[in-house]
Amino acid sequence: MSVDVEQLYKSFGILADAKDNAKDHPEAYKIILKGIEGNTATKRLAAQFTTRFFKHFPDLAESAINAVLDLCEDEDSSIRKAAIKELPNLCKGNKEHVSRLADVLVQLLVSDESSEVSVATIALNGLFSFDAKGTLTGILSQILSGDDEVRQKAITYMCSRLKSASEAELNKETEEYVLAELKKVLEDVTGDEFQLLIQALSNLHHLQTIQGRQQLVNIIAEQLKLDEDFDAKDSDSINRISQCIGMALPLCSRNVHSSPFVKYVCEKVLPKLSDIESEDPAHHPDMKLELLKKLADLCAHCGANEVQNSILPLFNSLINYMPLPPSDELDSGSAATNLKLQFSYVECLMHAFHQLGKHKPDFFTADDAAARLKDFRIRLQYFARGVQVYIKELKTSLAGKSPNELRTDKENQIKLIALKTCNNINSLIRDLFHNPPAYKATINASWK
Repeated sequence: MSVDVEQLYKSFGILADAKDNAKDHPEAYKIILKGIEGNTATKRLAAQFTTRFFKHFPDLAESAINAVLDLCEDEDSSIRKAAIKELPNLCKGNKEHVSRLADVLVQLLVSDESSEVSVATIALNGLFSFDAKGTLTGILSQILSGDDEVRQKAITYMCSRLKSASEAELNKETEEYVLAELKKVLEDVTGDEFQLLIQALSNLHHLQTIQGRQQLVNIIAEQLKLDEDFDAKDSDSINRISQCIGMALPLCSRNVHSSPFVKYVCEKVLPKLSDIESEDPAHHPDMKLELLKKLADLCAHCGANEVQNSILPLFNSLINYMPLPPSDELDSGSAATNLKLQFSYVECLMHAFHQLGKHKPDFFTADDAAARLKDFRIRLQYFARGVQVYIKELKTSLAGKSPNELRTDKENQIKLIALKTCNNINSLIRDLFHNPPAYKATINASWK
């Protein structure tokens, strides 16, 4: 027999009048539960009344939860939204069902109706404020085992919520739980998911310390699989390296070292740098150049004793882009006017070497380093002449341009960056041309 609105209100009155003794009237509550089988008005009231008196009937908890969940799948959108809105009320005074209901709510985020997604999001936020750990447990269950669409929605919601969560909502115990669970998730993620999750973790309050940032750097290093060989033909591998380093860089400092990444790039990537296939520069950024920029930035945060073996492969990569002069120019000392030099590559590699070289002061002064220093000085001198020629060309081209032209014209902006690149190389060459080479100059890299 179906239940009508009048019967619902009668049962509501019995339970409301009984107050704390409502538990003595289970039959009245059962009538309310049967309201989910009625018409639209009855269903909406049944959802409200079920959650209102839920705490008084633990023996009927499963039936009550299932009743509201059934309404969340009703054909009528207004009834679904009314039921979704009531789900957090099932947890008032009792956290037992939070994770289960969070699991359900995150699945509802894939709805085609934006208003329904909005109601589900508000309900999830309510659960999170009430019991963050329980809510995250439900969300994580879908991230670990849900289908792709739900998983993506769950990751997006969780990352957004962790970013905005207060310390009152997320205590240290909950944050440590999230970190432990997300480490499991990170074992099988896409590049975009990894980036989202690392950004979410970086917002956790207990990871704002030096030790916390070091944990994040270690997680990124694990994702990069530093013990594996580098495959220069695998563009996905190159993108992963660049992405991981990009995420690690903001976390590195004088106390959180970038050495594992520097060692990997210098010792495993640079020897194969020439094997990396460049894509069409008109449509894709130069992957090699982007990687070298990140390497130069990483070198500012190395531990002196951790990168000793990285300096030689870095130096070898640098001189690959610093040719020796032809014999006739070497003898005459004439200006280098027809050089095709990779100024951007050299700025990155020379900047990186200039930062690491100070950690190995005998690199050019050891007994067996005399030939290396002589060869390097010849290359420096020849490259410096090429830099001077290019600087002259750039200044001539930019002469007479108004500030507005320099600021708005794309070609002029490129030339200004090129000029900055050459000036940086000049500063570094002057330092390295000392005998022995010095490592005192500071530059503002052209890509910053």
